[in-house]
Amino acid sequence: MQRRILGRDRLIATFLAGCVLFNYPLLSVFDRPSEIFDIPMIFAYIFFAWFLVILLMAWASEARSG
Repeated sequence: MQRRILGRDRLIATFLAGCVLFNYPLLSVFDRPSEIFDIPMIFAYIFFAWFLVILLMAWASEARSG
């Protein structure tokens, strides 16, 4: 039962982290004309944040099932 509550808390924290990562103030920080490996900085940030949220979801789901 305790693991289930921990998994639920992790999912809620992941949702909140996703909301913060994809909110305007952070997106505006990376909306610059510079590039990283020939990729605009905003696209690199969005894909990195998306990847991070997916990893956190996998981690939270593993905690719920295990």
